[in-house]
Amino acid sequence: MNPTLYQPIHEIIRLIPSGKVATYGQIAEIVGGCTARMVGYAASSIPLDSDIPWQRVINYKGGISLRSSGSGELLQQKLLEAEGIKFDKSGRADLEHYRWEGE
Repeated sequence: MNPTLYQPIHEIIRLIPSGKVATYGQIAEIVGGCTARMVGYAASSIPLDSDIPWQRVINYKGGISLRSSGSGELLQQKLLEAEGIKFDKSGRADLEHYRWEGE
């Protein structure tokens, strides 16, 4: 993965408002020239204590994907719940309700 591609991905992630989420594929489409997997790599490179709202990026099923470091998924769900996002019994957020539309 080209680390220079991380910057535009991180800039899009910064735009996702509190209480909304975006999928890896959605961000890849906005950035262009990358895949959902590349967005995942870029998102997992963001430190857990960063001001970039990494927690707002979830998978296409509305679920939380494991970070490459194998940590952060419980924190991610807690951060999203604190923003008002609810998860069902399967651990999925309703994308129809919470998906950021780039507004």
